Amino acid sequence: MSVVDLKNAEATQAETSFSHVKEGDTHFHGTGLRGFFEYRDLGVADATNGKVIAHLVRAKNPPKDGTGWHRHIADFQIVLMTKGWARFMYEDKETFVQAGDCVHQRPGIVHYLFDYSPDMEYLEIVGPANFGTVDAPAPAGVTVPPVTPWK
Repeated sequence: MSVVDLKNAEATQAETSFSHVKEGDTHFHGTGLRGFFEYRDLGVADATNGKVIAHLVRAKNPPKDGTGWHRHIADFQIVLMTKGWARFMYEDKETFVQAGDCVHQRPGIVHYLFDYSPDMEYLEIVGPANFGTVDAPAPAGVTVPPVTPWK
């Protein structure tokens, strides 16, 4: 590693802090991007000075209209399904994501989360923390499948 690389790495480390959020430290709440989900902040946005956000997202209400077609203004985004399952449309491809699966959503990909199980929960990590969400038109000729009713 060069001296310049080492100085840049040290500067980046100085811009972040150690964080350890335990199970009871933060709680799920309904304030977030979608009203039919609940969110639990994991302290990463504060620890990274807004470079990255990590939160748990879980189902609160049954799927009705889903998220609608949209894209995020972000440099990086992954979804790690921790419980249950969800069905997404990524552009023209239906994708079934279940517990244990990890999805890397490339920057700007147009997608739609349209169906999910009552126990759905996922870890979402996005950079930057204040990423944007923009409505987007559906890809030409794509029809979103129907949702699975909750019992």
